[in-house]
Amino acid sequence: MTKTDSSIFHFVIIFVLILIKIYISAENELVVDRSKIGLTHIPKDLPMETTTLDMSQNYISELHTQDILLLSKLRILIMSHNRIQYLDISVLKFNTELEYLDLSHNKLGMISCHPTLNFKHLDLSFNAFDALPICKEFDNMSQLQFLGLSATRLQKSDMQPVARLNISKVLLVLGDTYGEKEDPESLQVLNTESLHIVFPARKEFHFILDVSASTATSLELSNVKCLLDDECSFINVLLKLQKNPKLSNFTLNNIETTWNFFIGILQLVWHTTIEYFSISNVKLEGQFYSSYFDYSGTSLKTLSIHHVITDVFNFPQSNIYMVFANMNIQNFTVSGTRMVHMLCPSQMSPFLHLDFSNNLLTDTVFESCRHLTKLETLILQMNQLKELVNIIHMTNEMKSLQQLDISQNSLRYDENENNCSWTKSLLHLNMSSNILTDSVFRCLPPKVKVLDLHNNRIQSIPKQITKLESLQELNVAFNALGDLPECGTFSSLSVLIIDHNSISHPSADFFQSCHKIRSIKAGDNPFQCTCELREFVRRIGQVSSEVVEGWPGSYKCEYPESYKGTPLKDFHMSPLSCNTALLIVTIGATMLALTAIVTFLCIYFDLPWYLRMVCQWTQTRHRARNVPLEKLQGTLQYHAFISYSGHDSTWVKSDLLPNLEKEDIRICLHERNFVPGKSIVENIINCIEKSYKSIFVLSPNFVQSEWCHYELYFAHHNLFHEGSNNLILILLEPIPQYSIPSSYHKLKSLMARRTYLEWPKEKSKHGLFWANLRAAINVKLMDQRGEVNHIQN
Repeated sequence: MTKTDSSIFHFVIIFVLILIKIYISAENELVVDRSKIGLTHIPKDLPMETTTLDMSQNYISELHTQDILLLSKLRILIMSHNRIQYLDISVLKFNTELEYLDLSHNKLGMISCHPTLNFKHLDLSFNAFDALPICKEFDNMSQLQFLGLSATRLQKSDMQPVARLNISKVLLVLGDTYGEKEDPESLQVLNTESLHIVFPARKEFHFILDVSASTATSLELSNVKCLLDDECSFINVLLKLQKNPKLSNFTLNNIETTWNFFIGILQLVWHTTIEYFSISNVKLEGQFYSSYFDYSGTSLKTLSIHHVITDVFNFPQSNIYMVFANMNIQNFTVSGTRMVHMLCPSQMSPFLHLDFSNNLLTDTVFESCRHLTKLETLILQMNQLKELVNIIHMTNEMKSLQQLDISQNSLRYDENENNCSWTKSLLHLNMSSNILTDSVFRCLPPKVKVLDLHNNRIQSIPKQITKLESLQELNVAFNALGDLPECGTFSSLSVLIIDHNSISHPSADFFQSCHKIRSIKAGDNPFQCTCELREFVRRIGQVSSEVVEGWPGSYKCEYPESYKGTPLKDFHMSPLSCNTALLIVTIGATMLALTAIVTFLCIYFDLPWYLRMVCQWTQTRHRARNVPLEKLQGTLQYHAFISYSGHDSTWVKSDLLPNLEKEDIRICLHERNFVPGKSIVENIINCIEKSYKSIFVLSPNFVQSEWCHYELYFAHHNLFHEGSNNLILILLEPIPQYSIPSSYHKLKSLMARRTYLEWPKEKSKHGLFWANLRAAINVKLMDQRGEVNHIQN
């Protein structure tokens, strides 16, 4: 294993351990964000369990102990972009778990330190320090991984407190007056893996520090302004880098220079030990005529150029393209430069990875280029590509091409086009965000494994297409597909992304056809929740939730309106509503069962008799409705109507009547108060309606009397019609339940639900019985003279 491989291996192990720690402690984290709300001080209502506090981008000018004294679990404190001018780090002495402190972008000019704190991340960059804000107490920060500093004056002695620390990254921001009192050897004692130096903006570059003495393997320089080629000292920096065998990563950010000096930078870096060189945010001026470039003796593997701005190309652009095209490196990126073309290398190129995203390249790029035979990855994302057939022809010469990204262009494909000669080596193809239609499926790389066609204009996947037996992952999201595809032509498909389409009732046969599917994402479609969807929902329920991505949250009904928004997992339709034959059979069987039940009830409960009673009652009530309201109010003539069996008449006449009528209680009896000429039923109804109460004398003889049954039925019906409590039951003799006929089910119900008066056999209890009975008849009646008749209790 090489030294580089060993470093990568250790980095991966550390990264995995950090992820495990974050996962374990995630449940105990409490993040409080009070940024960007115009605060002038730290609020007092912060939860004591806070572990991360973000107070950035406010107007806080001071930090006091009492502000965060109670936050004993605080681990991360972000105070960047405020107005703090002075900080005594001892205010944090009670926050013993604090390990991340960001005070960048403030107005700090001085700090005082405290020996008990041990940070992992301390950022004091972009402040107003004159000298480096490094205290002697920093020597104890053995866990420090990131250190951000600001200064306008650099001295080697200021770096001594952190000399023995092994810091992963140091950020050094130089003030506007930098360059007057710096010590060239200031960086010699700094022990770090990554060094980022930010020079003053809008100032001609001046740099005398010896970066070659630094232990950093990664160096980044920001704000380099060199418009005078002969006077810029940056050339000396690059020359010193040639003497640093440790440096392998070099980054330039925010560069303002000329075309000649820009190419000169590339040439000087070419002959160093640097393997990875990145340049971003570049502004170029002037002209460039010479295309000579010495490609010999380089360690460079990767060159990345991002976001280049130039005024006018008033010189032959082919000079620049020729310098780039013939570079003998493996990985080359030029993005965001508005580059309109790229030349083919003049000889066999070692390029493995080319990234020309976010430019203005057209279909003629690398036309008939036979010198990119080793190229494995080509990214042409966000350009001006229009005709897919030209791209197909371009790839035909790239015998090793495995990955091609031509997304976010304006590509289209004519289905009548005969040219479909993709390179046979292509495995990953990204054609998303174009204007491709269904015809694109008629011309695809035969061995492609991963195909991305999302955000196009595809409405269906034609059945007559070339079989893609190697295709494992297909992304057709954000199109207009109406159904899930069949896997007859995609026999190895394991991942399908087809969300945000027009699928309303997907075929349930998908899971049978695509038996190798391991992941499907089909949510956010306008599902029509009808009978046709039942089988698809059932099939989804049978597969693992890990297979159906986004289930159940992204799968909801769109139609009909009554089901809109309902999750598919909650959508249920009975088999009857979806099977006409079964529905007819069920209705027929139900009607037969109901007919049998009604017939049984008619026989068992003597329903014809009840119907006759209801008919007679309705006729009587209809006649009563024609009587004026005043007359109805005056029809109450009796205190009680008494119903009894003729076999119990002796007790009624010898005991009941004398005890009630002696108290001026008017009693209605059928033998003396029925009106001749009227039917018995009509007489019963009239007597019940003219009486305040209906008294029933219950005995075994009572349940054998048909007329008593009539009277009980009408009195009970009047109870529910009037909404009053007008029934009084007197149990003269016990009645066994088995002796009560089935037609007397109302009597059974009343005896079960109502309290009745039981006639006592002992004479000593008779007085209380009569008192209770008279109390139940408590009403004022008008006598024939219109006077009120009072009952005396």
